[in-house]
Amino acid sequence: MSYFQVIPYIAALYNPIYKSYKISMVRIEHIGIAVKQLDEAIPLYEQLLNTPCYKTEAVQSENVNTAFFRTGESKIELLEGTAPESAISKFIDKKGEGIHHIAFEVENIHAEMKRLAALGFEILNAEPKKGADNKLVCFLHPKTTKGVLVELCQEIR
Repeated sequence: MSYFQVIPYIAALYNPIYKSYKISMVRIEHIGIAVKQLDEAIPLYEQLLNTPCYKTEAVQSENVNTAFFRTGESKIELLEGTAPESAISKFIDKKGEGIHHIAFEVENIHAEMKRLAALGFEILNAEPKKGADNKLVCFLHPKTTKGVLVELCQEIR
């Protein structure tokens, strides 16, 4: 059992909100990395990870192009903004290229959003959105996660 799978059991001893909770944080699904240009970043990460990019995808609703790499049970997602108003373009303008978010696969995104909101985490979107790689996604505000943008994602079934 991984560290993230143990947390709900430990917390159940101290917090009643966990008493009937089934484990929902399954694993680290991917780490999102903001890049200025995918055409430069893809070959670099193919060399670094010693694996090919297996998929590229445009997420037009977010003005983002993505590229995916498998690394064991997790993935690396490169993100390139396609418009100045995209969240990725704004992130790069403010902080430069680098780690943008960490994504956790969840069993039930709606239940997990409700659980985390009840614990005081700020959910950035009221309903999950369709993201890349056939996922429903939502984000937690970094001010409630010690400065880390956290994404929850669930495979669309």
